[in-house]
Amino acid sequence: MSGPARSLRILLAESIDYAGLFPPAKLGMEEAVRNFASYAAGPDRWALGRFIVPLSKLEEFEAAARPHLAGGGASAPWRVSVLTGPDIDRAGEALRAFNARMAAHPVRAVVDTAEPRAFAPEDVAAAVAHFPGGVRLFFEIPIEEDPRPLVRAIGAAGAAAKVRTGGIKADMIPEAGNLIRFLAACAAGNVPFKATAGLHHPVRAEYPLTYEPGSSRGTMYGFLNVFLAATALGAGMTEETARAILHESDAAAFAAGEDALRWRDRTFTAEQLASARATGILSFGSCSFREPFEDLHTLGMI
Repeated sequence: MSGPARSLRILLAESIDYAGLFPPAKLGMEEAVRNFASYAAGPDRWALGRFIVPLSKLEEFEAAARPHLAGGGASAPWRVSVLTGPDIDRAGEALRAFNARMAAHPVRAVVDTAEPRAFAPEDVAAAVAHFPGGVRLFFEIPIEEDPRPLVRAIGAAGAAAKVRTGGIKADMIPEAGNLIRFLAACAAGNVPFKATAGLHHPVRAEYPLTYEPGSSRGTMYGFLNVFLAATALGAGMTEETARAILHESDAAAFAAGEDALRWRDRTFTAEQLASARATGILSFGSCSFREPFEDLHTLGMI
């Protein structure tokens, strides 16, 4: 296949938030920024989302990014998402200052999203007032217990939800029922979401949990599984169907065409995929931008 089918491009457009600073990649800032600059100028830039940086390293990111932006190597603003940590007040001030400094650049980086955590509905309302206008909030929430009260609070605040879908240990991968419950709550409340961690690969399977030699292994969800399960729920399909998609481990069960993406006997039209991306599925964080594409090539989907 010479390139991704239209349906796959719709599903994955601007979907991969680059988290090269984080495990298991754990790159240094200079290398991660160089990688992002390369991806932003490369042929697969259509799938690139934001650069993910913790608040503690925002100034370090700025210093590393300036030469790439000032040198004319970028043709469009770099979008940045900041993991805020617990100091919400400091985070809001730092984001305002960063965006003000960057506003003078012809080609600049802009923090347009922030990612705080929330453990109770009141955490959401308390955080919203601290952030500047134009910065969208993704609230990372726990899903072991019923997430619906938190999801409702996030929706009422006009924010988005964030779910952790894996990590460097097997016990960090959420149970399928909890993940489906989260996706269903978001679909029912029209609350958009992003996922993070453990989605380097398209299809659910057992993979090494880190890049270290002899790494332990775990059964990780694929980004196609998660995105299509959410699409199914948004299209009014049952939670049983969504759970079956989330559990699918046969790559041959997925097929991408120009006008539709298929899972077994289910067809997701380009219009359904576009609606899911516009109102539900925002992105997924990955410490590798290349690995998802390499796997799609291996599967013959690109």
